[in-house]
Parts: sequence; C-alpha cells; structure tokens
Amino acid sequence: MTTVLFSVAGLAAIAAGVLVVTSRRIVHAALWLVVALGAVAGCFGALHAEFVALVQILVYVGAIVVLVLFALMLTKAPTNPLPELTTRRSPFAAVVAGVLALLLGSGVVLAFGNDKIKPVSAGSAHDIGTSVFQAWVVPFEVLSVLLLAALIGAIVLSQRSGKLSERPDTLAESAKEKGDR
Repeated sequence: MTTVLFSVAGLAAIAAGVLVVTSRRIVHAALWLVVALGAVAGCFGALHAEFVALVQILVYVGAIVVLVLFALMLTKAPTNPLPELTTRRSPFAAVVAGVLALLLGSGVVLAFGNDKIKPVSAGSAHDIGTSVFQAWVVPFEVLSVLLLAALIGAIVLSQRSGKLSERPDTLAESAKEKGDR
C-alpha cells in the first residue's frame, strides 16, 4: 500500500511540475507549484515521515509559495499570458528534459532494482527539533533574514517613484491630492 500511495503522489507531483513549467500565466504556475509541493509532502507521508511532510507543507507551501505570490503582487508582475516569452526552442527543451528523465530514471532503477519502498522508522520530531535548534540554528536564522530581505526588496522595487518620502503618508492626504486636481 505504501508503494501505491508513493507512486500516486509522485505522479501527481510530476504532472503538477510539468504544469508549473508550461503554464502561460505566472499566478497559475505558482498555484500549480502549491499542488506539486503538496504532492511531495504526500510522498513523505506515504513513507511515514510525518514530520518532514508537515515541514514541507508549513515551510514550502505555507511560506515560500505565499512569499512568491506576495512578490508577484508587490512587483506588479504581468498576470496575462505573454506570447513573447514563448520560444521556438520549446520542443528541443522538452526532448532534453525527456532524455534527462530517462537517464535519471534508469539510474534509479539500476541502483535500487526491485527493492520495495520501506517506511522510515527512526527519527522522532523531538530528535529532529533538537538537532535543528542546536546545531542548525545559525543557518535557520540566516535563511529567515534572507527571506525578509527579499520581501523588503520586492516592496522597494514596487514603489512608483524612486523616493519613499514623495508618497503620501495617509489616505487623507492621498484623497486631498485627488480632490485638488
């Protein structure tokens, strides 16, 4: 049963990943990314790695994708399909991706053969939490500062003018300016 659940979640992740790459609207691609990352969490859940599945959902689906969506909204990225982004090299890229998938897939089959997927039995949430917040606390904090800097950068880039002080501070000032015109 574990193999079946893992296979279904893996196929869903692959299908959603293809839709992320082939979607013509950037917001739709971000939403398909949510599905792909959720399916990867399903793969972890099928392997009885519940902690990793929950972290996958909380960190990637809950934080990273939301950050991407906010960055799209703050930078006023175009949401309509852009025909100039479509190139004539797409069929070549699809062939290269297919050959790479065959090479990687055959490497996995040659390495593991007919071995069954076995559930993970070691590693409790307490052990992992202790490891993260004792040995990995500095990289964890560096990553949070990096994400904060990316969000601040998106806000700065989304400003219409180069100076923040030129913008009205309150809605009342903004309404007053519109009334004067």
